[in-house]
Amino acid sequence: MARRAEEEPVSRPSYGTGSAWARELLDQLRPAGRDLNRLIGWLARSTGSAVRLQDARGHLLAEAGERPALDPAVVADVAAGRVSAAALQDGTRHVRLVGIRHPGPDPAASAVLAVARPEPFDRHTTDILGHTAGVLELLLRERELAHAGYRLRRATADLRLAILQLLMVEDTVSARRVAAGLWPGLLERDTARVYVIEGTAAERDRLADECGTATSGGALVVRCPAMDEHVIVLGPATEVEERLRSLVAVRPGTYLGGSPRQRLALTATAYGQAVTALAVARFSPERAAVYAERTRPARLMDPAALHAWSAAVLRPLDTLPYHVRAELLATTRLGLEFTAVSTAKVLGVSRNTVRARMDRVAALLGADFSALAVRAMAHIALNTEAAHGPYDTEGNAPATPTGFADLLGGDALRAWAEGLLGRLDTDGRDLRGTLRAWLAADANAGPAAAARGVHAQTVREHVRAAEPVLERRLLAGGTDLYEVVLAHLVTGELPVPALGPANRDQADAAVHR
Repeated sequence: MARRAEEEPVSRPSYGTGSAWARELLDQLRPAGRDLNRLIGWLARSTGSAVRLQDARGHLLAEAGERPALDPAVVADVAAGRVSAAALQDGTRHVRLVGIRHPGPDPAASAVLAVARPEPFDRHTTDILGHTAGVLELLLRERELAHAGYRLRRATADLRLAILQLLMVEDTVSARRVAAGLWPGLLERDTARVYVIEGTAAERDRLADECGTATSGGALVVRCPAMDEHVIVLGPATEVEERLRSLVAVRPGTYLGGSPRQRLALTATAYGQAVTALAVARFSPERAAVYAERTRPARLMDPAALHAWSAAVLRPLDTLPYHVRAELLATTRLGLEFTAVSTAKVLGVSRNTVRARMDRVAALLGADFSALAVRAMAHIALNTEAAHGPYDTEGNAPATPTGFADLLGGDALRAWAEGLLGRLDTDGRDLRGTLRAWLAADANAGPAAAARGVHAQTVREHVRAAEPVLERRLLAGGTDLYEVVLAHLVTGELPVPALGPANRDQADAAVHR
């Protein structure tokens, strides 16, 4: 094989105004025509050649025609920049190799273009090859910039998610440190609101970009890791809600749920409130709603007694280091509100990690989280401390705080519970009886159906029918379900459980179904 290495690039003379091939080549730079395979196919047809384009590591980028046999040593010289181009002949075919360079001082090529044809390369063919190499350089550079921009957007999105996850576990100090470099002042306030915007999974990236544009960098915009249709927005400024409402108003099929202003340490609580408001927004003409502080049963209890009881329940966790305690409690609050899978995605940990943390809390509290009523009680204790802080930091709490059953004895709380459950009495299907059996079976339709002597599907239909009557989501679990459980505890239709040892016979039992 004869070999000739050329120290000068393939000549690239100026385009002639009458050259048809030059106009066709310029068409390859139009926005609709910027495609490597299309350009390589055009080059193969214009020169009657077999063409191959590979990157500097030998990976195929595009080709047309029969793959040419290339000398690896020559290809390596061109890729490394030791020669800018090479011409080879093996007796039957003529081959040209051209290095497509990176811009800048580095002599190494970003790609190698190989063109093989049976006839020698004349001036016309050489001109086409030289100009095509120049166009390829532009297209590859554009491709590299696009990939770099994509990697930057992914890294920025991952950083936003990391900040949100730190806030979810109450690590506000670390969250502020991470945010300070890219978004100065974003978390300088102690409070913020959390919003959840729902669209379609296919349009979520565009929706997230529009949220970022609408808030002008004044909010933390995160693609929800648990729900493909959701975008989470944490906004310290008051005008964030107005801008998001305006965005939703011009996007049919989009809904907005928001939380009231909360401390940054309560981001997980605010997120749950925003999700609850989102369910209301789906039935609102404005397609937007903010979490309404309706009469919560905990507000009808004696505040001092409730706070003392919560502190007593959580006291076994006080021996843990602060960051460990905060992490366990934040995970458990989310795990009681959502499924373990969703909680794991939001926090950026595995499902097993969520279960392990919740199992540890359950063991320390002596609580069986497989029991629905126990989860409802733990939910009240955790959210009471989250809202009001530790009851007694000096260690002067009463030795025998009020029991939970005593907290349920107030007249106002009883009136609330009877009024809530009384809404079901007018339905001839005995929704109240089915709901009571379903709750007694820890929200399991099978045992409830056996107790009622009906089919499991009937139980589910009755529970679903009770949701609009009670104005609470039951099958989805979380705060709404725990309130209905509490109402049954107040009226005595369910027994008040004791906080005892966890169910050791079912080590792998679900902590939240």
